[in-house]
Amino acid sequence: MKNFFDEFKKFISRGNVMDMAVGVIIGSAFTAIVNSLVNDIFMPVLSLITNGLNIAGMSVSFGIGDNAATLAYGAFLSAVINFLLTALVVFTMVKVINSAKDKVMKKPEEKPKAPTTKKCPYCMSEIDIHATRCPHCTSVLEE
Repeated sequence: MKNFFDEFKKFISRGNVMDMAVGVIIGSAFTAIVNSLVNDIFMPVLSLITNGLNIAGMSVSFGIGDNAATLAYGAFLSAVINFLLTALVVFTMVKVINSAKDKVMKKPEEKPKAPTTKKCPYCMSEIDIHATRCPHCTSVLEE
């Protein structure tokens, strides 16, 4: 049993697990921010544009009374808008981070290397650039 807990301790203290835990925590906090953006800013503006129509509260009831089946398509539309805004914000953040990383990690431009080989004009074999005679066809090379 002690071996099991030692193995679990080793697993849980690995860097990947900790990174994933931080990602989940930040993701849930980010979800709260995006939900607030959608519900408190975007939906009221959309409601203003549509003459006071509450999209999140839109639904269709099938039947009469409290036990009637209700299709809450407004909540679904709100969730789709929430998803699209989340995807847009994540895409923008990744693009900015990658752009900043590219600027910071920019490699110095390398000069093109001088050629070290040339082709023999007689047999078209690849030979050393300084060769005066082709090692393949033994032709004398003139510069």
